[in-house]
Amino acid sequence: MNSASRKAFDFDQWSALARSNPDEFERRRRQLIETVLAEAPGHMQNRLRGLQFRIDMERARAGTPLGAAIRLNAMMWSSFNEMRSSLSALVDGTAVPAPPLREATLLQFPRRT
Repeated sequence: MNSASRKAFDFDQWSALARSNPDEFERRRRQLIETVLAEAPGHMQNRLRGLQFRIDMERARAGTPLGAAIRLNAMMWSSFNEMRSSLSALVDGTAVPAPPLREATLLQFPRRT
């Protein structure tokens, strides 16, 4: 995806498509992801495809969009903490322990009618 395509991303348009035609939304989402992966430098493509596979599996296991967002957020923070520890170890020779992940109780709210 070139920079012009990235700038042309319209969240409202994608959101409307997801509501009106989920199958077409998913087809376009996968196509866009494949375009981005194909344009990545060759030496990074396998790692990026592996990461996309993990993302897709977490989304599938979650069952709901909110569940997927929570899982992906946890995955992101875990990766961030690993990078932070590695950087700290490189800079001063000591790794800063990552703070423990906190658990939260999810509240169920009635659906809007």
